[in-house]
Amino acid sequence: MASKGPQKPVWWKNTFFLFSAILTLLAIWGLVAGEAVIRDPGQVREGGLVWIYLGGGVVMLVQGLISHQQAVQNYHEASEE
Repeated sequence: MASKGPQKPVWWKNTFFLFSAILTLLAIWGLVAGEAVIRDPGQVREGGLVWIYLGGGVVMLVQGLISHQQAVQNYHEASEE
């Protein structure tokens, strides 16, 4: 039985992009409706919660780009052999 080669990576299977989109949408919702809608139950009230969510979305996006580039590089290296 022949072994299968590596599959070409696709960006939409990388969950960093999903979490980035969710955090960004929550940040936008918080900007429009106020921070109270995105605050966790029992969470201490603090200012700038929207910006924390937006920053988390940006960090997740950067991590997704880095990990996807690495997956593509590994795919090309494995397929050359």
